[in-house]
Amino acid sequence: MDGCWRNHKLEQKKAITAKAMASSACVLGISSLQLIPASTTHETNTHLHECYTYCTASSSSSSSIVCGLSGAKRVHVFRGDGSCSLMPRWFLGATHNLKVYGNNKTSPVPPLALSKRSVLLTVALLDDLLNLDLSDTSSSIIAEYIWIGGSGLDIRSKARTLSHPVTDPKDLPKWNYDGSSTGQAPGQDSEVILYPQVIFKDPFRRGNNILVICDAYTPSGEAIPTNNRAAAARIFSEERVVDEEPWFGIEQEYTLLQKNVKWPLGWPVNGYPGPQGPYYCGVGADKAWGRDIVNAHYKACLYSGIKISGVNGEVMPGQWEFQVGPVVGIAAGDQIWAARYILERITEMADVVLSFDPKPILGDWNGAGAHTNYSTKSMRADGGYEVIKKAIDKMRARHKVHIAAYGKGNERRLTGKHETADINTFSWGVANRGASIRVGRDTEREGKGYLEDRRPASNMDPYVVTSLIAETTILFDPTK
Repeated sequence: MDGCWRNHKLEQKKAITAKAMASSACVLGISSLQLIPASTTHETNTHLHECYTYCTASSSSSSSIVCGLSGAKRVHVFRGDGSCSLMPRWFLGATHNLKVYGNNKTSPVPPLALSKRSVLLTVALLDDLLNLDLSDTSSSIIAEYIWIGGSGLDIRSKARTLSHPVTDPKDLPKWNYDGSSTGQAPGQDSEVILYPQVIFKDPFRRGNNILVICDAYTPSGEAIPTNNRAAAARIFSEERVVDEEPWFGIEQEYTLLQKNVKWPLGWPVNGYPGPQGPYYCGVGADKAWGRDIVNAHYKACLYSGIKISGVNGEVMPGQWEFQVGPVVGIAAGDQIWAARYILERITEMADVVLSFDPKPILGDWNGAGAHTNYSTKSMRADGGYEVIKKAIDKMRARHKVHIAAYGKGNERRLTGKHETADINTFSWGVANRGASIRVGRDTEREGKGYLEDRRPASNMDPYVVTSLIAETTILFDPTK
């Protein structure tokens, strides 16, 4: 019980300032809502603790008390059995009602607005159902099938029930969807078939429930035109590529936007924050906006089995980055898409828009990329630096091919400014973040290691980028 309260107290201290707290409220008894102004963090924490104490001392284990902070639009649920939870931001109905009455010292809310029945059914019951442990009554699990829509960036998903836990994608059934509604098939022949390819643990439903990365085929078994995974799989299955064990580490940048205005999170509406400088890896309420989303995503990816290796705030405020890798071959694409899906779901719950636009804000602001770190077995072995330089020469020869495949709108980002190379000019250098290809100091000093392709945009398809890099550096022969 005490641990539960401490966690919520920390949440309040971290996420809510005195300015944001107009009032707090606690549902006590049958149908009354007691509202007590909370002008300080101390008063708010004290009132939340009163709710918790009342619930555990005076209520049965089956009852719940809802305590909300109207200014922060969050709702806490404390139960008689000592459990507690923070309701997601989509549950705003109750908190809007709290705000209406927030200026009164103590005021009951009319039963029509918030009664014990309506509150418990809409808050506690929803909370309980969302966290229901199916293993208590059934061996069935839920599998969320995930695929890429017709734009090449839109993520789609739907769920199905399976009779028992599954750990191997080969044991999963194929499924179909309406391709005419995703821009991937005509209406008169709209059926598209999903082939399960990779399984991840589901951080939202948990238990034995799973996320399933799929690719899409016609009923006759041909990959549809937007199925870039199938083409990548062919390249990564080439014997020479397999022998080289290509490793990838992808730095996925993204921007968080305010939902109603599509403007970066934390920025004043129709205005701008201070110039770039303090935001990269910054700490503080005036420098880092959206950290709870970032950290929730980080832990959810680790839970799922994604090889996420780190996160950080980026140069432009409201922009963040997560890294996946090193992973081998096509797994890099699978894991980036799974991580993107999880991030989309988390921002959905937070009522924030996720953008992979490579240049979300014009002007003197950094764009968003997906720098791709790459090495082969030969590059990682003694003498690998010479192999790296030969690979860079091959990439120079196919610069236009790579640029065409590295993301829509990338010309707005690759301007030669803001840590980018000009889109029309290929360059490379040691420790040079203004080059197309960067080689690290450690790689130069040790004579082996990896290279970083800084050209891919944040909205790139990782199946396309990783397979193209492998094709160019391993299979491409510039003499032919």
